[in-house]
Amino acid sequence: MGRRRRGLPWIAVAALLAVAAWRLVPRDRVAEGAIDEAHTAQRSAVWVEDEGTVERLLRDDLEGSRHQQWILRIRSGLTLKFAHNIDLAPRVPLDQGDTIRFRGRYEYTDKGGTVHWTHHDPSRIEGGWIEHGGRRYE
Repeated sequence: MGRRRRGLPWIAVAALLAVAAWRLVPRDRVAEGAIDEAHTAQRSAVWVEDEGTVERLLRDDLEGSRHQQWILRIRSGLTLKFAHNIDLAPRVPLDQGDTIRFRGRYEYTDKGGTVHWTHHDPSRIEGGWIEHGGRRYE
């Protein structure tokens, strides 16, 4: 009986760790080529992860929540507009020609698409990020 009592806390700890790990893993896995597939199928609200080169910097959108904006070309050649919320995340110090990695939510447009939610959002479990110059902006 004493043996069972000593083992019970370990079972509880293991169960708590399993639940915590499950909550931390994104529920919608990001597949290679997800952006191109979503664009071809004209799908929106797709979580994507990729990398690309900053093709052009745009003016900040200052209406409502402020967003830093730029155009990024990914490896497939598709160009995407980025809307990175700078009220919830730090501004990314970008220059034309910089390479970034990102995770965000893709929305279809006939010009390629828009990526947003590239930041942590306290009201959601999932969020995105931008990696640039060895730093992650979320």
